[in-house]
Amino acid sequence: MEKLNLVKEWDKVFPKSEKVEHEKATFHNRYGITLACDVYKPKGACGKLPAVAVSGPFGAVKEQSSGLYAQEMAQRGFLAIAFDPSFTGESGGLPRYVASPDINTEDFSAAVDYLSCREDVDPDKIAIIGICGWGGMAINAAAMDTRIKATVASTMYDMTRVNAKGYFDSADSEEARFETKKALNAQRTVDYKNGNYELGGGVVDPLPDDAPFFVKDYYDYYKTKRGYHPRSLNSNGGWNKTSSLSFMNMPILTYSNEIRSAVLLIHGEKAHSCISRKMPTPQ
Repeated sequence: MEKLNLVKEWDKVFPKSEKVEHEKATFHNRYGITLACDVYKPKGACGKLPAVAVSGPFGAVKEQSSGLYAQEMAQRGFLAIAFDPSFTGESGGLPRYVASPDINTEDFSAAVDYLSCREDVDPDKIAIIGICGWGGMAINAAAMDTRIKATVASTMYDMTRVNAKGYFDSADSEEARFETKKALNAQRTVDYKNGNYELGGGVVDPLPDDAPFFVKDYYDYYKTKRGYHPRSLNSNGGWNKTSSLSFMNMPILTYSNEIRSAVLLIHGEKAHSCISRKMPTPQ
C-alpha cells in the first residue's frame, strides 16, 4: 500500500460536531490505490453500527460536502466515512487529477470492503451516498456490489452521459463527439511530450456577469470562504483535460434496473443535474 501523509488538524470547511468522534484512516482498492478517509462515529457508541460511505461531488474533496454529509449521518447513529476518490485529495494514485468510470466505481466497493472488516460495523447494514457525479458512481457500484444495502444519490450526474452528449444532451451527435475526441487526443500528444497533464481549470474565476445560475452556485461554494479548500479540484485547477475520454466510451448505469436494494435519488425542482430522463426503476 502507498504511504499517505494525512493532515492531522481539522481542516474541513464546516465546524466539527461535538456529538461525534473523528479520526483519519486509509484503505485500498483492487487496483492497489490507497484511499484516505475521515471516519465519523457517534460519541460513546458501542457494538456494531450501521455504516455509510460518502463521496463527491465530482471534483470536490472529503473536507467539503461529503464530510458534512458523513458527520451528519454519524450524528444520526451511523458510523460514516467520507473518502477522497482515487487520484484526488489525500488519496493516492498517479497521475493526479484524473477520473475513471471503472476505478471510481471500484472506490465505493473498496470503501465497503473496509467497512465490512471493521469490528464496530455491522457488515449487513452498509449503505453508500454519492453526491453529484459520484451519485452516478454510487448507483453503478450498487448495480455491481450486492453487499450495498441502500444507496442515495444526491443531485446525481451521469458523468458518462454528460461527457458523451453534453449538458442536457446538447452535443449528442457523432460529429460533435468526433470533434471533442479529436481535440482531447491532440491534448494527449501534447501532455506526453511535456511529461505532465494539463489541467482543464476548476470553477470559472472571475465569475462572468452573464453566468448561468448553476455556475453562480458552483462559484458561491467552491470559490468563496463557504466552501473553498486548497486540495479541491473545483476550487483550483480542475481535472486534467483528457479525463473525459474514458467517460465518453464507457457508459455507466447499464444494469441499474437490476439493483435489488433500496435506492433514493434526490434532486431539487430546478437542479441543473435533473436532466429529463425516464430512469429505470430498481426492483
